[in-house]
Amino acid sequence: MPAKPNLANAVAVVTGATRGIGLETVRQLAQAQVHVLLAGRDGAKAAEAARALKDAGLDVEPIALDVTDAASIAAAAEEIERRHGRLDILVNNAGVLADDWAKKPSEQTLDTWHYTFETNLFAVVAVTQALLPLLKKSDAGRIVNVSSILGSNALHAEPSSGIYDVKVPAYNVSKTAVNGWTVHLAHELRGTSIKVNAIHPGSVRTDMNAQGDLDVATGAKTSVQLALIGADGPSGSFSHLGQVLPW
Repeated sequence: MPAKPNLANAVAVVTGATRGIGLETVRQLAQAQVHVLLAGRDGAKAAEAARALKDAGLDVEPIALDVTDAASIAAAAEEIERRHGRLDILVNNAGVLADDWAKKPSEQTLDTWHYTFETNLFAVVAVTQALLPLLKKSDAGRIVNVSSILGSNALHAEPSSGIYDVKVPAYNVSKTAVNGWTVHLAHELRGTSIKVNAIHPGSVRTDMNAQGDLDVATGAKTSVQLALIGADGPSGSFSHLGQVLPW
C-alpha cells in the first residue's frame, strides 16, 4: 500500500475556491482532516463559502487572495505565515476560459491571450513563488497545478484523439505552459520533500463548462489524490484519476 502523509495539523490553500471544482476540493480535503484555507478573490464570498463548510463541521477558514494581484498575493502569504507558520498543500485551481468559441485560433484577440495567461499561467507562477518558502517549512509539501487535457500537445496533434477539434487556443496553450512549469518546478525541487504535479480534473459540469460529463465531486478527486500522496508518490506528472496523460 502507498504510504500516506501525516495529515495531523496539515494546512492547505486552494485558490479560486468559492465555487465549482475549487470549492469541492476544499470540501474533500477538509473531509480528509486537512485544515483548509479557502481562497477567493472576493473576501466576502470566500467567507460565505467557508462559513457553509464550517457549519457542516469541516475545518475551513477563508482567505482573500486575488491571484492576479501582486499585493493581494503578498498579503495572503504574510497572513498564512502569521496564522500557521507553514504550508503543506497548495492547489493552484483558479483559472479562466475566455476564448470565443465562434472564432478560429488565428482570430482570437491578443486581449484574450493576455487575460488568459495572466490568470492561468502567470498567477500560478506568482502564487507558487510567494508560498514556496512556507511549503519548504513542511515535512511533505505538495503542489497541485490544475491543468487540462486540452493542454496536451500530443493529443491535439493526433486526429483520432477526442480533443483534436477542440481548438480554444489561449486556454489550451496556457495549460500547456502550466504543464511545462510543473515539470521545471518539480525538477528544481527533486532533492526536497516537496512534490509538484499537474492534473486534469476531467470534463466537469461547472459554470465554465455546462456540457461536462462528470459531476463536481469527481472533478475534484484528482487534485485531492495528488495533494495527499505519500513520499513514494510521483512528482512532475500529469494525470487524471490515476491515469498518466500524454504531454
